[in-house]
Amino acid sequence: MTPHDQHPHDPRQKPPTGGGPVHAPADGPGLRAELRQGALVVVALAAAGVLLGLLWLWLAPRVPLVSDGKAVYFKNSEGEEAIGADGTFVLLAAGFGVLSAVVVFLLFRRGGVALVVATAVGGLLGSLVAWRLGVWLGPTQDVAAHARAVGEGKVFDAPLQLRAKGALLAWPIAAAAVHLCLTGFFGPRDAPPPPARF
Repeated sequence: MTPHDQHPHDPRQKPPTGGGPVHAPADGPGLRAELRQGALVVVALAAAGVLLGLLWLWLAPRVPLVSDGKAVYFKNSEGEEAIGADGTFVLLAAGFGVLSAVVVFLLFRRGGVALVVATAVGGLLGSLVAWRLGVWLGPTQDVAAHARAVGEGKVFDAPLQLRAKGALLAWPIAAAAVHLCLTGFFGPRDAPPPPARF
């Protein structure tokens, strides 16, 4: 039987070698690589929460308290230090969000949605780490014991607190928003489709 007599879909026919179309690999990392990159981003940002916690502890205004031996009072009843602690956390966390989004984008420019999600999740974990670390390293939470230790009429610092828990979202929201903007403006573009041939 000559090659011209063979059926084009004959299973006994050997597949053609060479000359066939070669499929190029798809642009960007595969799903597995993208998930690995996302996990790395989450871990790195959660670890960066330690730095945020230390900065918050250092920069947050202290709330002065005083004891008369029976009760504990604010030294400045109209002071805004308590609000200042929350504001300091929000500003620092938003700055960390912008910085982390820029770094992640520059390292993984071809990343997809998984990296945006990882940046937001890592930012949230980093905020939680920073909050708990700042509270733990700050003045003791046992105000009564602290007042007895310093004595009557002595000024001492109140525990570091984050009263507005919504501040924990400053990092993930800023990170996700900036990363999406960077991807939209500077991310790789899809190649235009080839012109139709008639």
